Amino acid sequence: MSAAITPTTRDALAARIAESALRRDGRVRLVVDGPPPTDPLGLAGSVADVLRAAGRPPVVVDAGDWLRPASVRLEYGRTDPDMYLAGWLDEGALRRELLEPADPAGSGRVLRRFHDAGRDRAFRDGYLELSDGAVVLVAGTLLLGRGLPFDMAVHLRMSAAALQRRLPEDLAWTAAAYERYEAEWFPAEAADLVVLSDHPERPAIRR
Repeated sequence: MSAAITPTTRDALAARIAESALRRDGRVRLVVDGPPPTDPLGLAGSVADVLRAAGRPPVVVDAGDWLRPASVRLEYGRTDPDMYLAGWLDEGALRRELLEPADPAGSGRVLRRFHDAGRDRAFRDGYLELSDGAVVLVAGTLLLGRGLPFDMAVHLRMSAAALQRRLPEDLAWTAAAYERYEAEWFPAEAADLVVLSDHPERPAIRR
């Protein structure tokens, strides 16, 4: 039996995700995962706007601020798709400094960003103290299938053909990593909501 597919809009999608978070008590760790052309960070920002208007404090986190140092990340060159998939994200730091303390039973003392990849040095931010009802939205790419402790997960899925058309030229080499991600890491199975995003401006929810 095939899954039902329901067309929607980005605004309606953001409202739906926010409503799901609002139904949860305590702190919520929500991931918005998708390749760059799906703009996961932009969607997370729209969700945050809805949450804020509803009186629930959001914290938007760019997963690109949690990459390993260049000496580790680029050990096998700047265009190695296997390393991009499995070796760029500093999972240990993300878990230790953000996701575990953001747990409803955690300390609530978190960092919003960790490593400045452009300057290849640590950010000097101080810690944030999360309120009991805060929603932490982690947005980025290749985030599911790693066993990271998220309470809600949204996967913006883009087909291989659409991805090849939409990836910027300087990121075309990453297409092989996304192919492996879908085939081996099964992000759709880890997600609470799968959004078909071949046309990001016209998403569709897959049930």
